[in-house]
This record gives sequence, C-alpha cells and structure tokens, in this order.
Amino acid sequence: MIIRNILLTALLLLSNCSLRAAGDTLRIEPLADEYWWGGVVALGRRMPYLHPLGEVDLSRDGYNNQLVPLLLSSKGRYVWSDRPFRFTVGERSIVLTADSPLPPIAVAGSTLRDAYLDACRKHFPPSGTLPDTLFFSMPQYNTWIELMYNQNQTDILKYAQGIVDNHFPKGVLMIDDNWQKYYGNFDFKPERFADPKGMVEQLHAMGFKIMLWVCPFVSPDSPEYRELSSKGYLLRDQRGGTAIIQWWNGQSACYDLTNPAASAHLVGRLKQLQQEYGIDGFKFDAGDPGFYASSDLVSFRREATSVDHCEAWARIGLEFPFNEYRACWRMGGQPLVQRLGDKNNDWNAVGALIPDMLAAGLLGYAYTCPDMIGGGQYASYLNVDPARINQELIVRSAQVHTLMPMMQFSVAPWRILGKENLDILRNMAQLHERMGNYIIKFARLAAKTGEPIVRHMEYEFPGQGFAQCIDQFMLGDRYMVTPMLKPGTSRTVILPKGVWLDERGKKYRGGRAYTIDVPLYRLPYFEQQDK
Repeated sequence: MIIRNILLTALLLLSNCSLRAAGDTLRIEPLADEYWWGGVVALGRRMPYLHPLGEVDLSRDGYNNQLVPLLLSSKGRYVWSDRPFRFTVGERSIVLTADSPLPPIAVAGSTLRDAYLDACRKHFPPSGTLPDTLFFSMPQYNTWIELMYNQNQTDILKYAQGIVDNHFPKGVLMIDDNWQKYYGNFDFKPERFADPKGMVEQLHAMGFKIMLWVCPFVSPDSPEYRELSSKGYLLRDQRGGTAIIQWWNGQSACYDLTNPAASAHLVGRLKQLQQEYGIDGFKFDAGDPGFYASSDLVSFRREATSVDHCEAWARIGLEFPFNEYRACWRMGGQPLVQRLGDKNNDWNAVGALIPDMLAAGLLGYAYTCPDMIGGGQYASYLNVDPARINQELIVRSAQVHTLMPMMQFSVAPWRILGKENLDILRNMAQLHERMGNYIIKFARLAAKTGEPIVRHMEYEFPGQGFAQCIDQFMLGDRYMVTPMLKPGTSRTVILPKGVWLDERGKKYRGGRAYTIDVPLYRLPYFEQQDK
C-alpha cells in the first residue's frame, strides 16, 4: 500500500508538471492589503493594479516603453519569468498565462523593498557601472521638438547658442532623427550639414557632449542594404529573402543583432562615426519588440523571439557610456539610460510622469529620464502658435523633471515662455545642477545595490499607507518631492513619520497630511531630518 501511494503521488506530480509546461497559468490571489506593480513601465498610472485591466502581452505590448517580466507586491512577494508572459487584472486576482512554464510566486520578505531587492539580486543584478555621470548632473537637450525631421547644422548651432545665451547649464545635446542620408547610412546629409565635424567641434567648445539618433533599420536597396544582406547581417523572411518591416518611418530592412558578426559590424561602424566626427554617443531608438513580432521573421539565432531582438539592440548601447533607450526588454541593472515614451503636451501626460518613473525604478531601470519637458510627442507642437502654448503646464512639467535623476529639454523655453516663466525654468535647471552630486551618489549606489534613485513612497516607508500614492516620490532616501501635477496653486502632501524640513526651511511633523501653497515659481520638496 505504501509503495502504491508513493507511485500515485509521483504520477500526480508528473501530471501537474506536464500540465504546467503545456501552456502555463498562474493565478495571483492578493493577500489582505496587498498591492501589485510591474510588467510595463508605461502602465505606471494603473499601478498598483487595483482595477480590471485587459490582457497585456509582454512579448509585444510595450506601450512605447520598457518591458520586464516581473510583478512584485507590497507584501514581499513577486513573480519573475525569464520569458514573456501575458497577464490580466480582474476584480479579485491577477492571472498570468504563458507558452512556457511559469515559476511559482516567490516570497522574499514582507515589504515592496524586500520583493524588489530579492528579484534584483537573483535576476537583474547591478553591473557595478553606470552611464556617464553628466546625465545626472546637468540638464539634457534634444533637438527633436524644435527641428523634427529638419535636422540641420545652422539650426542646431542656433539651438545650442540659445541655451548659452539664456544661461541654462550645458550638458548633453542630442541631435535627433533625419541627420543622416538614409537609414543604415551614417553620413550627414551634405545639403544640411556643410561641415559636420566642425559643427561638433564648435558644440564641444560651447560645453556640450553630442549624441546622435540611430536605429536598427536599413533603407531598402541602398548600398548598405546590399552589403549587409549579402553578409547575412539583416533579418530574413520565411521565403529566404531580406525581411522588410513596417515601422513609424515607413518600410525598412533591419539588422539581425542576434548574429554576433552583425552586432560587431554595427558597433564598429558607430565607433568609426565617433572617430570621424567626434561624436560622444548615441540615442538608440526604434527597437520596440512589436516590430519583431511577425512569425515571418527568420534570424541568425533561430529560436530568437521579439524580445530577444529588443534585448540585442539594447546590448549595443553597453559599448557606449553616452546612450539612451526608450524601448527595452529586461536589462535592469545595466548602465543604460532609459527614457519614458513620448508624451503629449497636456496635464494627463504631466500626471503620468511620476507613476511611470516609479514603475521604471521598480522594474530595475534606475537611470531613467522622464520624457522631454512639456512632452516629446511632436504632434502637440505642429502648427501651434507659441502664444497658445500653456506656459503653466510647461513650468510644472519642468518642475517634475527637476529632482528626477535626469531632466531633458527639447522645445526651446526661450521661444515659448515669457520672461518670468523662463526665469523659473532656468532656476529649475540650476537646482538640478546643484543637486547633481546628491543624484550621482544614488546613481553610484544603484550601480552597486540595484536600488532605485526615484523611489516609491511605499518602498521607502512600508506600512504607512503610501501604496496608492502616485503624486509624490522619494529622491534617494532623504528628499521627498511633491510637485504640482495639475492647474492651480495648492496641493495636499502626506508626510511620513518623523521630522521634515521643506525647501524654504519650514519644519513639519510627519505622520499627517498638509495642504500647502504652491505658486507657479515653487517646487516643494522636503528633507528628512534624521538622514
């Protein structure tokens, strides 16, 4: 009888294993007062997941941003899968499904921080290195909103001179899409850039580091296309030809970066570009998993999926200390600058900045920039009279950026703002510069421990009722930042237990809420006095 029972138990275990492997489902039943985050950076405003959410497929649904196969809770529990899964949020549970086996729920402790640090240590440990510290200490500038697809030497120099003339701190300057002849080519358009090397030298002399926009796509039937295709460096289709992928700028071939030779070729070409023109680094765009989701694609690594291609594109950036990504798969703990996806110029977008940044931190992306000030969605600025731009919104957007790890300008403040509001933005940029050493301190800590720079209130103060707080955040462990996220001049802030000092020197007793005045020039933040 004992032997029979052992055999039956073994058969049952084998049966369960085979059922899990054949098409896995995992149901998360939240504990009392348990909250869950994760999966998609751009769903930050939906986190913690309290309301029903339709199926999210981590193999393709990036919502213009980063994806990580991690869900984690305020009670120290988490789920990590090495491969993408799908999840839905119901009234009473979160259900994960996958084509490959899903792991059980891990228990790491009793807090959100416990869950994060255990997942980080086991699945995306910090590399010990970080991107160039200039990203954290000085504002960044991007030519996209001012020039869009008309990148040219004259206007780039004019934009840079505007930064200098208006006494904004000088940092990284990114030259955006359409500087090159065509995709896959790395020569400046001669009709728009009379002397690109001289331009870069002039920008360096002005105090800027220069980055160029690049993508993994290659224009069809170009000389580069023919060369790369003949070497097997481009993705193929099932019929054996070079695959053509539809993306936002049309139809193009694409580097197959699962091929080590193709990756080495691209890295070599980018380093040659650096040597030829003096470029400091690159904005790596357009690697979204959705572009690689077609079953028609054939790659060098035959088993590669959409997220593998996205990750292979991200690994190119590890060769360059000046880098930036908007779409990514995993790669937490690596020295890669991430940026939130392009947002509209409206209050809803301003309100999404903090929760999306909190989500990025909880998914391992410590080195993240909150989009561009005022929104990076260019359609918001097309054919718009500067006099009609909401200056209050621009100011409040800049204030959200100020005490984040990075702040990035694109629309030229001196073009759209009156003197008083321009002075406010300059003050914010200078405040970011003054806080640079503090921010770098926590960037270095992130490189050692993996801890976020921007921290959720629940992460830093567990059990004090902050799980649903998405309008204030901790910068490191010392400063609580509470910017205005909607029109008006007052807001409520909730202080954790302890003694806090605001940026004007006023002392507050924690453990309660306060309504504070926030005139347009003010960015309220509070320093914890026992730190």
